[in-house]
This record gives sequence, structure tokens and C-alpha cells, in this order.
Amino acid sequence: QVQLVESGGGSVEDGGSLKLSCLASGLTFSRTLEAHPITWFRQAPGKEREGVAYITGKDVIRYADSVKGRFTVSRDNAKNTVWLQMNNLKPEDTAIYYCAARTSFQGGWRTESDYAYWGQGTQVTVNS
Repeated sequence: QVQLVESGGGSVEDGGSLKLSCLASGLTFSRTLEAHPITWFRQAPGKEREGVAYITGKDVIRYADSVKGRFTVSRDNAKNTVWLQMNNLKPEDTAIYYCAARTSFQGGWRTESDYAYWGQGTQVTVNS
């Protein structure tokens, strides 16, 4: 069983930065990430949830086109944490951000049905 807890959300101005964290517990983190890559998803009001950043235990990284060059995903095995550094935030980045651990590989990295473990989410609001 993997438990995920997000933190670091908040309210910032257009162009600002935030750093989200996803604390994983339940298994040795390096094994967790190797077996269960982590994806940051987000869901804006009235919109479908979308994957924005993905990282594996071997540092395979993927980003949604909408965040490339602005968001950076990284991991710290010693702290059992995956980070999402978000720079140059825009109002359209406003959403609830979730981290999720991948448990199957039926689709691409943004296929939600491949993720059995989810955090509770953290709100990010970008003011124009």
C-alpha cells in the first residue's frame, strides 16, 4: 500500500512560483518509485483532470506541452518525496494538483486508469 500526501499549494500572482511536494509512504521510496512512477495531475474547475509531469525511478521524465519549460519534476529518495517546481505561473495553471502512483502500464503516462494511488490534492491559484 502506498500513501501520498501533497503540500505546497497556495495563491500567487501571475508570473509567480510555487513548489509542490508529494510525500510517499508505505514502501521503501526508491522501490516505490521504480515500481510506481509518480505523475502530477491537475484539475481545473469545469475541466477534466490532466497529467502535467511524470517521473520514474530511473529519471524518465515527461511533461505536458502546456507546462514544458516552466515546470520541473524531481525526486529526493532520502526524503521519500517528489517535487514539482512551478515557475512563471499563469492563471490557466489554477487547479487542484494531485500526485498519483502508477500501478499498471496499459496506456500512456497520462492514463488515469493506470493509477491506483492518489493523494488528496493541493489547491494552486494564480491571480491575474
